[in-house]
Amino acid sequence: MQNTAANALDRLAPLGFTQAAQVHLNLTPAELVEHALRNGEGTLTDTGALMADTGKFTGRSPKDRFVVKDENTADSVWWGDINIPFAPDKFDQLHAKMVQYLVDKELYVREAYAGANADYQLKLRVVNEQAWHNLFCYNMFLRPEEGADTTWTPDFSIICAPGFEADPAVDGTRQPNFAIINFTKKMILIGGTGYAGEMKKGIFGVLNYLLPHEKNTLSMHCSANVGKDGDTAVFFGLSGTGKTTLSADPNRGLIGDDEHGWTPDAGIFNFEGGCYAKVIDLSREKEPQIWDAIRFGSIVENTRFIPGTHTVDYANKSVTENTRTAYPINFIDNAIEPSVADAPQNIFFLTADAFGVLPPISRLDKSHAMYHFMSGYTAKVAGTEMGITEPQTTFSACFGAVFLPLHPTKYAEMLGRKMDENPNVNVWLINTGWSGGSYGVGSRMKLGYTRAMITAALEGQLTDVAFAKHPIFGVEVPASVPNVPTEILDPRNTWADKEGYDKTAASLAEKFVTNFRKYADFANEEILAGAPKSDAVPA
Repeated sequence: MQNTAANALDRLAPLGFTQAAQVHLNLTPAELVEHALRNGEGTLTDTGALMADTGKFTGRSPKDRFVVKDENTADSVWWGDINIPFAPDKFDQLHAKMVQYLVDKELYVREAYAGANADYQLKLRVVNEQAWHNLFCYNMFLRPEEGADTTWTPDFSIICAPGFEADPAVDGTRQPNFAIINFTKKMILIGGTGYAGEMKKGIFGVLNYLLPHEKNTLSMHCSANVGKDGDTAVFFGLSGTGKTTLSADPNRGLIGDDEHGWTPDAGIFNFEGGCYAKVIDLSREKEPQIWDAIRFGSIVENTRFIPGTHTVDYANKSVTENTRTAYPINFIDNAIEPSVADAPQNIFFLTADAFGVLPPISRLDKSHAMYHFMSGYTAKVAGTEMGITEPQTTFSACFGAVFLPLHPTKYAEMLGRKMDENPNVNVWLINTGWSGGSYGVGSRMKLGYTRAMITAALEGQLTDVAFAKHPIFGVEVPASVPNVPTEILDPRNTWADKEGYDKTAASLAEKFVTNFRKYADFANEEILAGAPKSDAVPA
């Protein structure tokens, strides 16, 4: 594979590039680290990882994410606050400006894949202004085998220029920063932000559109692992619910930690070639696999050193709480490559219910599974964000609403069809939150108990156990779980104030119903049947 500027420029011609100061094509991680250090983009930690800052933006900017609205997308995309329409002519204008801005810059070009199943993957070409961003793409996307022919026509391209800012008054953006997906031109433009996650999530958004819309494949914001006998499990959950912790199991192989597809006939596959994990308060004791993966070739974002050393202080939140690391999936010793597996036998919806209402484990039928999937519930507790002094509900459709170009009902109905096609699959709702009362009164569910419940589900230990329906939420609660105290399985029993539980449960049910109203006109009767009954409190 030649890494000459002329060779690379030929490949960039369809993106509008006719010249550049210098173009580096598919550099190795060592070369990219060398360039990043030379360019002043970062420094090395004592483990060899590259530490880089993302600048003003330490996370994605959802209000500045746009989708070009044209004849291909006008009637298919779920338009609104999540998918904000952008005019095709404004996209072309910005594209031309970005190319002109980059004409005298040193460029880093990466060719990669998204999707471990060859029948469903995208060929990618990424143009980066910064070397460390290109290393991020090397880590996070799937890497072609050495010597592979990558002179392909890409299925999607990304142009990422943190130093380029739009003029909102002229270019149609909200602010100088932007991330814009054009499904017709098969291109993503990212400017004015150094947050590398915009590239990863941009491609996730593309797959969330193309796979369900064109390939009858369910795209999922979830982690996944597989047992020694080939039994697959997937874990959905918003931040703080335990998705990363609970899917990391030394007895099971890691398929992926964030993004997967479920095909009509070939099981599931990881979209990515790496992991992008939070590292705030990271320790070897809590997350040994992530800790050991932070070595040469890895990236740590927005972290700080212990003064006088090159040792990362993972407790330091001075830049952001959203400190992260990006590394290739093969830096995890039990990772499965290629990252594919059979259809899941168990699906876990994780929620941290700070109201202490939901059972620690319950089984969902098809209606309740689709309803809870569309609800995507968890709760924030006091201290997690400024101004939060008591538990607050958080609903994110399909446990990833901000990444969904299609209406949430499309994904929920597809999940229902998957359950019909795979009648042996079990769907579980796991409450990793509070028991015995709401936050401030009750206590957080012990991690050991949660792990025991998940293990029991995975090993089929609940097959012959009796279940009882929860009177309000209608989910099925097991009478017993090995290695878990029976008295904690029914959440009402853990409350000293039974009337208080009933009122709180009814209140949370109302919040579910209120949240769901925006989807009700699009949801079918089977989904609506999974709604809780806020007036069904015990006598």
